[in-house]
Amino acid sequence: MPYEWTHAPNGASQDTTLSLWPHRSLSRRGFAAFLLITFALITLPLFSVLGSAVLWGLLPFLMAAVGGIWWALEHSYRTARLSEVLTIAPDEVHLVRTNPRGDTQEWDCNRYWAKVEMHPRGGPVEHYITLKGGGREVEIGAFLSETERKALFGELSDALTMRQ
Repeated sequence: MPYEWTHAPNGASQDTTLSLWPHRSLSRRGFAAFLLITFALITLPLFSVLGSAVLWGLLPFLMAAVGGIWWALEHSYRTARLSEVLTIAPDEVHLVRTNPRGDTQEWDCNRYWAKVEMHPRGGPVEHYITLKGGGREVEIGAFLSETERKALFGELSDALTMRQ
């Protein structure tokens, strides 16, 4: 799952941290291999037209196709820089969302008033999870799959009700 719970050691504070990030199935090494294979397969038909003017007519379009694939995959990696970190302290809940461009958004609330809600319908995605408290309602884990959001909801509910 693209999230991880971290519990503080017993001698330290009783903070619990939840780190969430978007899932990416293609590693950087796989990205390079995919581009290399795509380039090789696209240039294969060019061997039959070597030495003719047709080569120079086709080459820009084939290179534009490889460039478009590179740009799309690189854009996907840039958007993967998104992360959310939820810290549950004995008296406070604090959420920090780091957007792909590096700007951050923060939310905090008294733990007693913090409430996790799941909206099965009506949100931007099915089984949308929000945290409510401190006069605001914020989303958490919208980039997770539906199954992951369902599992996260149960774990998050348990974590907020523990030690209160």
